[in-house]
Amino acid sequence: MYSATVTTKPPLTHALPATPAGFGEGRWVPPGESIEVAGVNLPGGMLYVGGRLKALTGGTEPCLISGQCTVARVGNYRVRQMGYWPSYIEASPEERRAYLNWLSGGRSDPDCDIGYVFLFFYGLERRVIVDSRDDPAARNDWPAIVVELRRLLAIYGEKSGSFNRYAGELLSWIELDGKSGQLYKQPIPDFQKTYELPPYLRLALGQAAVDRAPLPAHLALAWIRLNPECYLRTAATRCPNEFERLFIERYHEALGPGLVLPKNRTKLKFAYQAASAGLRGVNITMAFGDVPDVTALTAPIRNLMDIASQCTDELGSYSRLVGKDPGAVGTLEGLLLLPATLWPAATQAKLRALTAQMREGRPSLPLKELLGVLGGANQVVNRDRVRGLARALEGAEIGMEPNVLGGARAPGEQDAVVLFAQPLMDSGVGSRAEYQTAALTLQLASAVAQADGVFHDREIAHLRAEIEGWGHLTLAERRRLHAHLQWLTTSPMNLAALKKKLEPLPTTARETLAAFMATLAQADGVVSPDEVKFLEKVYKALGVEPKRVFSDIHAAGSGGAPVSTVQGEKQGFRLDAERIAALQEDTVRVSALLSKIFAEEDDSTPAPAAPAPEPELENEANAPLGLDEDHSALLRLLLSRPEWTRAELEDAAADLDLMLDGAMEQVNEAAFEAFDEPLFEGENPISVNTKLLEKIEA
Repeated sequence: MYSATVTTKPPLTHALPATPAGFGEGRWVPPGESIEVAGVNLPGGMLYVGGRLKALTGGTEPCLISGQCTVARVGNYRVRQMGYWPSYIEASPEERRAYLNWLSGGRSDPDCDIGYVFLFFYGLERRVIVDSRDDPAARNDWPAIVVELRRLLAIYGEKSGSFNRYAGELLSWIELDGKSGQLYKQPIPDFQKTYELPPYLRLALGQAAVDRAPLPAHLALAWIRLNPECYLRTAATRCPNEFERLFIERYHEALGPGLVLPKNRTKLKFAYQAASAGLRGVNITMAFGDVPDVTALTAPIRNLMDIASQCTDELGSYSRLVGKDPGAVGTLEGLLLLPATLWPAATQAKLRALTAQMREGRPSLPLKELLGVLGGANQVVNRDRVRGLARALEGAEIGMEPNVLGGARAPGEQDAVVLFAQPLMDSGVGSRAEYQTAALTLQLASAVAQADGVFHDREIAHLRAEIEGWGHLTLAERRRLHAHLQWLTTSPMNLAALKKKLEPLPTTARETLAAFMATLAQADGVVSPDEVKFLEKVYKALGVEPKRVFSDIHAAGSGGAPVSTVQGEKQGFRLDAERIAALQEDTVRVSALLSKIFAEEDDSTPAPAAPAPEPELENEANAPLGLDEDHSALLRLLLSRPEWTRAELEDAAADLDLMLDGAMEQVNEAAFEAFDEPLFEGENPISVNTKLLEKIEA
C-alpha cells in the first residue's frame, strides 16, 4: 500500500570503532522484554540494542543503543542537552547515561528533555516503517507500539507540538496501513489535534464523498475537533461530553441523515514525514486512487462550524457556571442551564412521565413538587431558578403557567403551576397585543367571577368557549390561554390589584382597552346577552362607563351604523371580517398600553446583569502567516507533502476557487516576510520547504 525508496541525496555517515568481539548486529528488543546496558536495567523493550545497525539512508541507525559507547556514571535527563535529530552514538557519555536513566524509570517522567523522547521514538518509527517492509512478523509489534505511542502522547504531547505531530503521523500510518472497508462507518481512533487533520480522518471523509454517503455525526464531530482551522469556544472544551451530545442532536436536526460531501478534484495522498535522521530523504507515501482530499474544500467545514457555534451558545451559561463552581455539575442549578435532552436518564424519565400526564390534560402542581420531580426539592426558590426551570421545560416542549419568561411574577414554592404541551416552534408565545389583551380579559374575568368567592364551572366553560372563538389568535396562543385560565382557577387575580394597575392609565387608554375587549367578544361572529353582561363588569373594572358596552359592540360590528338589539343567545349579529381586521390594526397602540400592565416584576429589583463575555481558551489562534481562510487552507495542504506536481496543485486551487499562480505567490511572499525563506521551490514538481512547518506551528 506504500512505497519506501531512498532518494539520491547523500546518505548520513558515522565513523564507528570496530565492534568488540561477541557484540554483533543490533537487534530489536520485543515489547515487554528487559535488557541491561551499562549496568542499567531497561524494562519494557521496544529498543534496538547491539553493535551495528545500518540506517535506511546509510550510516548507523540513530536510535541504536550501542554497547561499545562510553556511558558516564551520572546523567540528568531533565536538563536540555540533546540537539536536533539526536543520535545515541553521537551523544556525550553524560547524555547517554541520562537517556538510559529515563528508559530505566519507565519512560514516564514528564520533565524529561523531549530530545530523549524523540530518540526512543525513532526506534518505534523504524520498526513500523523499515522492518515491516520485509519482515511480516514485525507487524505483530504494532499493537504494543500503538499503546506506547498513545501513552507517550498523553505525557509529552502537550509539551512538544513537534512530538505531538510526528507521533500522531506514525499512529495514522499504522491505522491506515492495510485498512479496508468504508472507514466512515467505523469508529474513529483517538487522535491528538495537530497542525494537520489526521490522514485516517481525511480518508474516511474522502470515502464518504466518493460514495455520496451522508456524513455520520461522529465523523463530522471528529472533523471539527481535529481540524487545525477550527477553534472551538470554551464551552466545547470545558464541557466536552455535553458538547458532543448536543452537537450530534443539532447536526441531525439541521442536516437530517447527514452532510453529503462533494467529490472534489484534489486527490488524497499521505506522504509520511519521518522524524528520524535515519529516514531523512526517504520517500514514504500512501496513495488512495481516486479518493478526494475534501480538506481542500472550505464550505463543508463552515457548515459544521455554524452548528458547533450554535451548540456552544446553548452551553455558554452552563459552562460559565461550572467554570466558577465545578461542584455545580449534576445539581438542579446546573441542570436548568442545560437543554432538557442532556439531562440524566432518570430525570428524563420523570420528564416523560409529566409529558404522559399532559396527554390526559394540563397537570397542575405546586412549584416545590415540580422541582422535586427534577431532583431539586431542597433547592431555594428564586426568580432566576424559576425562569431557568421554565426555559428548560420549554426545550422539552413543555410550557408552564404563569409565563415567567413572558414577564409574569415568579411563583412561590407552594404556589401552583400548570404544565401543558408546547411544541418548540411555539416558544416565545405571549408578546402580541392580541394575546395580551385576551390574557387581560381572562384575568379580569377571573377576578370578576371570583368576586363572590366562587369560580363556577359554568363560568370557566364559558371562558373556554370564548378562547376557542377568538379566531384571530394562533393555535399556540389559544393553547397557552387555556393553560393560563386553568392557572387562574387556582391563582385568581385580585380585582383590587388589577384596578390599581389600570388606574394610572389615562381614561382614553382604558377606553381603548375596553373597546378592544368588545372586539374580542365578537370574534366568533356572535355576541350573546351573557357576553354583554360580562363586558359590563369588565368595563366597570376598567373604570369605563358600563353603558358604553352596547354602543362599542354596535360600532365595532357595523362600522358605526346602528344595529338592532341582541335578544337571545341564538340571536346576534355577524361581524364583518374586514371590520375585525381594521379594528385590530390598533395592535401597536394597544401593545404599548399593555406593556405597562404586563411588566409584573418588582421595579425595585434590578434585572440581573448580563454575564461578561468569558475569555476564550488559547485555542483561538490566528490564521497562519496572516493569510485568509482559502490561502490558509492551501498553505496547510502544501505542508502536508514534501513534493507536489503542478497538476495536483491546480486541482487543489480549483477546489478552493483560487488562481494557482497568484495564490502560490501570495503564500510564498507571506513565508518570506515571516521567515526570510521561501515555502517552496521549482515549477514541476514543486518542492516544499517542510522545515518551515515547526516555525509556523510555533
